[in-house]
Amino acid sequence: MKSGVEFLNPDELLKNPAFTQIAVTRGNGSTIYIGGQNAITKDLKIIEKGDIAKQTEYILKNIEIALDACDASLDDLFKLTIYIVQGQDVLKGFEGAQGFLKKLSNPPIISGIVVAGLANPDYLVEIEAVAFKKEK
Repeated sequence: MKSGVEFLNPDELLKNPAFTQIAVTRGNGSTIYIGGQNAITKDLKIIEKGDIAKQTEYILKNIEIALDACDASLDDLFKLTIYIVQGQDVLKGFEGAQGFLKKLSNPPIISGIVVAGLANPDYLVEIEAVAFKKEK
């Protein structure tokens, strides 16, 4: 394989169109780590308090902005770690991610973790991302 990310779904593991089981980065390039994104604007306004779907949608737009700032795209994304506040409806959060997920050529590796709370009690979800940008 040349530089890039290889997505693997062995036959012995669960296959799901929403995520990939394994991602391997190889070759020359840069790994991009995007810190936990919350539903907050650069002006400190919290987006859609109480609505996990809208917060998820906003956070994923921020991840796209972060990738663009690194001259990377959604095609370079290979991992999402999603922290969900206990008691939130995960399916509603997933609904907020549908537009984002449809843009991906390969579903990323995803870890979903339920937590007691986040940095602000109005945050319902936080998402970290990892991408690999091949050298040209």
